[in-house]
Amino acid sequence: MSFSSRLRVILRSKSNRALTQLEDPREALDDSYEQQVKMLQQVRLGLAEVATAKKRIELQGQEMGGRYQRLADQAQEALNQGREDLARTALERRSLLEGQVAAIRNQYLALAQQQAQLQDNERRLAERIAAFRTEKETIKATYAASEARVKANEAAAGIGSQMGTVGTDLDRAKDRVAQMQARAAATDELLSSGALSDVTAAPDADLERQLSDGATRADVDRQLQAMKSARAADQGHGARARGGTDAWLSIGQAPTTP
Repeated sequence: MSFSSRLRVILRSKSNRALTQLEDPREALDDSYEQQVKMLQQVRLGLAEVATAKKRIELQGQEMGGRYQRLADQAQEALNQGREDLARTALERRSLLEGQVAAIRNQYLALAQQQAQLQDNERRLAERIAAFRTEKETIKATYAASEARVKANEAAAGIGSQMGTVGTDLDRAKDRVAQMQARAAATDELLSSGALSDVTAAPDADLERQLSDGATRADVDRQLQAMKSARAADQGHGARARGGTDAWLSIGQAPTTP
């Protein structure tokens, strides 16, 4: 397999893994859950703001209620003292205060209604998010179990994205072994023929090897001639005893004259 082919296989494998991660439903479920949690936080923040505004108007109404009662007491005290003009002024202020109290009372009731609606929405949204979280975790666990099962089955069957890379690596290793074996055989032939010199050999080693080969051939020719002469002598004088317990000592030594 060429380098470009191996590169395409690697890139295709990585792109498939990237697409698988992008399509992972667990990430989509987690993102959806986070968005719902953010919505719930916004609802709770709005609820807190409405409750704060309602409480502020309530305190203002309580203060105005206290003033309203004081004006009534002041009008009565002025009347008891014969100061009808002061009693009239207190009553006029009290009447004006009634209109202001009515205005903030309407605001207070509107905020109270908004608070009740937000509280109801917050409760229902929280319940829905809790149910979604339970279902989300169930789906994620089921997906994880199925994914593990698929990987185990693919590994057992010898398929899958990882097995494709394993096969490619195995083919590359076989190619390298075949190339190395061919190279070793070629260098053996070159060394034997003398076409490739051994840089680690001693100087003039090629001459020594050729001289050694010539001496070996000469020795073989001498032994062959001696065997022929011995056979002719045996045929002329009859067979003579050979061997003996010490015959092995003469192996490799120059033959005796027949």
